[in-house]
Amino acid sequence: MVKVNRKALATKLRLRLSKKTVVSALVRLLREEWKRSTDLATNIIYIFFCFSSFSSFHAVILHFKIGTLCMTIIQHELKKHQLWLDELNKKKQAAAADKNNTRFKEDYEKSVKKYEGLVRKQEQLLRVAYYLLLNLAEDLSVELKMRNKGIVKMLVGTLDRSNFELLILVVSFLKKLSIFIENKKEMVDQNIVEKLTKLIPCDHEDLLNITIRLLLNLSFDPDIRSKVIKFGLLPKLVNLLPNENHTQLVLCILYHISMDDKAKSMFTFTDCVPIAMKMLLESPEQPDLELLALCINIAANKRTAQIICEGPGLKMLMKRAFKFKDPFLMKMIRNLSQHQGPTKTLFIDYISDLCSHALHCENEDFSLECLGILGNLTIPDLDYELILKEYDLVPWIKSKLQPGAADDDVVLEVVILVGTVCSDDACARLLAESNIIHLLIELLNAKQEDDEVVCQIVYVFYQMIFHKATREIIIKETQAPAYLIDLMHDKNAEIRSVCDNTLDMIAEFDEEWAKKIQLEKFRWHNSQWLEMVESRPADDDYGDYAGYPDEGPMYDPYLQDADILDRPDLFYEDYNNSIMMDGHLTPEYIDDAGMYGDYHNPYGYDLDDPYIRPEGHLGFVQDGHQVDPYGRALDPYGPEYGEYLNGGGDPLGADNPYYRDYGHR
Repeated sequence: MVKVNRKALATKLRLRLSKKTVVSALVRLLREEWKRSTDLATNIIYIFFCFSSFSSFHAVILHFKIGTLCMTIIQHELKKHQLWLDELNKKKQAAAADKNNTRFKEDYEKSVKKYEGLVRKQEQLLRVAYYLLLNLAEDLSVELKMRNKGIVKMLVGTLDRSNFELLILVVSFLKKLSIFIENKKEMVDQNIVEKLTKLIPCDHEDLLNITIRLLLNLSFDPDIRSKVIKFGLLPKLVNLLPNENHTQLVLCILYHISMDDKAKSMFTFTDCVPIAMKMLLESPEQPDLELLALCINIAANKRTAQIICEGPGLKMLMKRAFKFKDPFLMKMIRNLSQHQGPTKTLFIDYISDLCSHALHCENEDFSLECLGILGNLTIPDLDYELILKEYDLVPWIKSKLQPGAADDDVVLEVVILVGTVCSDDACARLLAESNIIHLLIELLNAKQEDDEVVCQIVYVFYQMIFHKATREIIIKETQAPAYLIDLMHDKNAEIRSVCDNTLDMIAEFDEEWAKKIQLEKFRWHNSQWLEMVESRPADDDYGDYAGYPDEGPMYDPYLQDADILDRPDLFYEDYNNSIMMDGHLTPEYIDDAGMYGDYHNPYGYDLDDPYIRPEGHLGFVQDGHQVDPYGRALDPYGPEYGEYLNGGGDPLGADNPYYRDYGHR
């Protein structure tokens, strides 16, 4: 019956609309009279709103540009409302300034009543105009035109109103627009989050629900999530969790917020942890995924983890996890186990159950999380050797480390577990004697593209280097140091860091590897310069140099097996044209003739360099000496200080006291 009536209504409206003279008259009347009469504008727009409820009439409405006219009317009304507020505030201030004058007070009260009446009429107009635009926005091209004309700014500006029906419409429109990034950015510029704080919470359930939905759309943006924290919305949202009408939406928003590391700590200042724990432990067999995801994220914060584990918290979580074999709940517990301090020691009581489920549980995901918890238990006083022997873990570990024997996730967790137990000297020796190191090297070759696996394997070597027994095996019996040298310049910063620390330990205990490591570090640090120097074309005249035609080049231009630190030809630009004499470390004092000292003069034997260091008997300038424009001292015994102490002019005579005392060099 409803469908029949709707079709009949559509037919009647189509007949009315087919008479263009009627439509043209309405449009003309609206254009000319909307500023004079709010009631008239409201009624005419309402007529077009009725037509806009049917998509088939949108083309006619767009043809007469009713949407553009509505946006113009809305913009005008918003400006007019701001003028009303300014005028009302002035009268309020005047009444407050002169409290004894009743005339100001009466004038203000009359203005308030008049303002309230005008606002009621204006909000009716705004509501019907926004509704018309919302219907037309079904077409994305029309919505884009609205956005370009500033519809977002108008809608956000209307959020200050108190009319629930108008606010529901405005928030619904904003929710529709918020699925596009460009619109969200404009909403942020208009401070939409600050305006939404007035609506959360509110007494109107429908308005609250649609506002939360809008906030959910906005919460995909990290900047908006930070503003949610800034304006104090987090505790308000947490308090809405017990409300079943909004629980699911609020959980989604809180999950988005919990993805930011900085925001995780803010949950400790709310009632989120006790509420979430209550919901989790009282839920049926499978809790909501949104609730589990939120708990997993907030458990990654140390302070939040301590709150969760207080009292019987951890015990109840463990009991539920082992009962239902829930991998998501166990992932939450795994996040709890990663924090240093008293929280980690609480897991000692559950090592037996964790080992049992890690080895024998049929649910692979659940088994993986149990294994991850064991790998997190870096507790100094824990007897890892007893655990390995009691549960016969060494053969199981060896079987999982065989290339291709297990999934990558399992292999990674096993390697992490090996790195954890290797902190114990007895365990490290036990694993080394079981050929684990060679298996790790083979795994390193097979998984060299997997940065996580590589980093954890290198960390195992780092742990084993601290123990004498395993250190000797790694350095003397394996090629692990060579692999570490290859990884020393890996693109992954974490791998480089662990490699450097491990190689530093190896260099401290083995001189041969120390030289190789030093050489490789030098090569890498100067790689570009060395490549340029070594790529110079070889000189064909080496054999004829210095009268030794039968000898080839004296220095190999390539490193080969020579120690690069003993290659002075790489440090000095013109080293190939000089002869190295025994006993001299650097060739910078060798002249082109292969000699030492001041034998060679670059300006010739008969010419003096005007800027050469003083060669006369006076190699310094005494206080009070006159100098030439180049800073050279003049001869105080020459006629009118006309001769230089050295350089130009005649040499000083033997009668000169300086000559008698010092002589020539």
